[in-house]
Amino acid sequence: MERNGVGLAAQTNAFIRLKTILSDAHRLGLYEDSPLKGVRPPQYDPARAVIPSVPQLQSIRTAGDDGFRLVAELMSGCGLRNGEAYAVNINNIVADDVYRVREQVNQATKSYARLKHRKANEYRNVPLPARTRHAIERYADTYGTVDGYLLRNPKDITLAMPHHIITTQWRKAKASGLVDIPEGMVLYGLRHFFASNCLSNGIPITDVAEWMGHRNVQITFTFYRHLMPGSISRAAELLDLGLAA
Repeated sequence: MERNGVGLAAQTNAFIRLKTILSDAHRLGLYEDSPLKGVRPPQYDPARAVIPSVPQLQSIRTAGDDGFRLVAELMSGCGLRNGEAYAVNINNIVADDVYRVREQVNQATKSYARLKHRKANEYRNVPLPARTRHAIERYADTYGTVDGYLLRNPKDITLAMPHHIITTQWRKAKASGLVDIPEGMVLYGLRHFFASNCLSNGIPITDVAEWMGHRNVQITFTFYRHLMPGSISRAAELLDLGLAA
C-alpha cells in the first residue's frame, strides 16, 4: 500500500480490519501462535510526507476538471481531508472567512457520513481564505447545487461524488508529466500544504490541530513537527533577550 501511494489513514483502516480477523482466528484456535506477533501497525514517517511548493501547488490547481480544482482548493486552503472536500456544501460557509466542516463522503459506502473522530452532527470550523470561498461560489454559480452540495455523482446527481473520480484524475495528472507534481507526492499532500502554510506563518499548532480535526495536539505534533524548522533557534533568541533584560 505504501508503494502505491496509499495514505496512512487507509493503511491503518485496512490493518485494523485484518488484525481483527486474524485475532479472532487466533482466539478460536485456528492459529497456535498469533499471526500478528512481531507485526507493527502502519507508522507515519515524516520523511515520506511530500509537500508541494507554492509554484507546484499552482500547477496542480490547473490539473483535472473544475471538480478536481475545487477539491485542490479546499484541501490546500482549508486543510480538509479528501472525503470532507467531496462533501463541500455552500451552506457551510457560515461567515466570509469561516467554513463549517459537517460531514464527509465515506469511501466504502459512497454516501455522506459523520466526520472522522466525531459523533453524528458534530462539526468543526476552519478558516476560509477568500480565494477558496470564491472557488466555492464560482463553482456553485456555474454548475448549481443539490441541497447545497456542489460535487455530485455524474451518473446520478442525487448521489454524492465517489472518491475514484478525483483519484483517477490525480493519477492521470501524475502520469502525464505535464503537471509539476513533486516526486512521491500523494493527493493528501494538499492537506499537508495547509498545515505547512499555517505553521510557517506562526499560527499556533493547537489551532492547526483543531482545524485539521485531529483527536489531540500530540497527533498534529507527531505529523507536522518537521514542518516547524528553526523553532528551537527562535526560542533561543527570545530567551536570550529575556536573559539580557
